[in-house]
Amino acid sequence: MRLLLVRHAETPSNVRHLLDTAAPGPALTALGEQQAAALPDALAGEDITALYASPLVRARLTAAPLAAARGLDVRVRDGIREVTAGDLEMLPGDSPQGELYMKTVFAWAAGDTALRLPGGESGEEVLERFDTVVAEAAATGAGTAALVSHGAVIRLWTAARAANVDIPFAAAHPLRNTGAVALEGSPSTGWTALTWADETVAPSGEAGPTGEAVPAAE
Repeated sequence: MRLLLVRHAETPSNVRHLLDTAAPGPALTALGEQQAAALPDALAGEDITALYASPLVRARLTAAPLAAARGLDVRVRDGIREVTAGDLEMLPGDSPQGELYMKTVFAWAAGDTALRLPGGESGEEVLERFDTVVAEAAATGAGTAALVSHGAVIRLWTAARAANVDIPFAAAHPLRNTGAVALEGSPSTGWTALTWADETVAPSGEAGPTGEAVPAAE
């Protein structure tokens, strides 16, 4: 299966660089609305037959134009919502406390999945819920499935599950709003990243971002 992990369009909290992860979350900015409207054209070459979105407002609003253009229902799933910030909610992401959020996320990608954000989730919990939705998408038999989700959780899941993406690469490549990671594979055979925000990702063993996938929970 081809799997597209798409970050939602711009929100006011993105502009202010805030860790805004709680439900229902903000709507889109005027620019974000334009980004969402442009998504069908941006993905025109993708034969998407299954479309999922996080329950947060920004993800559902981003998915709506794509759903309308393709005649698809949006399957809203809690499992692909953003990593819950817990006690760090609404802190500036570039503040000393706010930086703990992404440091923890990448510690999870490195395998320390029992670590828990203060007042928030553990890596085991986040990866398990995201895995569940990916497995559901794969079980539909869709050749290509798109999941409209969130920046931190997409970077985490890809670094943890794609055999050819390592943590330094994921850490150095934030996804822009409506940026996408394209992967191929399956829950049983594993995943390979093909592109990251339109940048080709080198196969494992070649020069480029490589690393070991974090094993899925049994």
